[in-house]
Amino acid sequence: MRKQEKMLIVSQQEIARDIFELVLKGNLVSRMLQAGQFVNVKTGDGGLILRRPISICHVDQEKAELTLVYRAEGAGTKVLCEKKAGELVDVLGPLGTGFDLDKIEIGKTVVLVGGGIGVPPMYEAAQKLVARGNKVVAVLGFASKDDVFYEEKFREFADVYIATMDGSYGFKGNVVQLIQSEGFDFDWVLGCGPHVMLNAIATEYSASKQGFLSFEERMACGIGACYACICEMKDGSRNRVCKEGPVYEMSEVKV
Repeated sequence: MRKQEKMLIVSQQEIARDIFELVLKGNLVSRMLQAGQFVNVKTGDGGLILRRPISICHVDQEKAELTLVYRAEGAGTKVLCEKKAGELVDVLGPLGTGFDLDKIEIGKTVVLVGGGIGVPPMYEAAQKLVARGNKVVAVLGFASKDDVFYEEKFREFADVYIATMDGSYGFKGNVVQLIQSEGFDFDWVLGCGPHVMLNAIATEYSASKQGFLSFEERMACGIGACYACICEMKDGSRNRVCKEGPVYEMSEVKV
């Protein structure tokens, strides 16, 4: 059940080019139980009316802390990245439907694929999967070396492979090419990133693997009221990414 709260900023830092890690503290954290959900953040006042949807990267229930990782590229997020520890941020959440990890059999190997700002929700999913007894391989894709983040954090509990499109760090190419190059033996694939990446994953693996895909869409309300973030299902129905998504089973959604 979603709730609104003014959460306390514990810390904020730039961890890669225009990528910021924001740690918040508040009672809202107790409701954040499913990896893959997101929150809607009020970034400022005045002309910044719409909240900004940001994926949940990590939840620490003991400390009541929430970690968000986002790219500062629009007016709202550029205001948000200027906020300092001790300030308050208005947060609505948790929102959307996350990864149903209970469908993944314990002991199975899971490849987590994150592209750019699609990497953060993979971090919480990885931790939960490892805690359940699954083996995790993290394949993270970025434009270049300056954009890479969270590599060492993933290495604490997963095998990590990095792809950059310009070849300045790790494998040169996209994430699917990297997976093919390494020849991983895996059972499930979870992906979050731009549509072109999700389409590549679905094209390559939907016939042979089980998986979940998490969509990045522009959202207005974030609660399913405005129908601005529609995606099409294979059965012909249309879903609201902010409500029925952002996570879908790979076999059910058109990419």
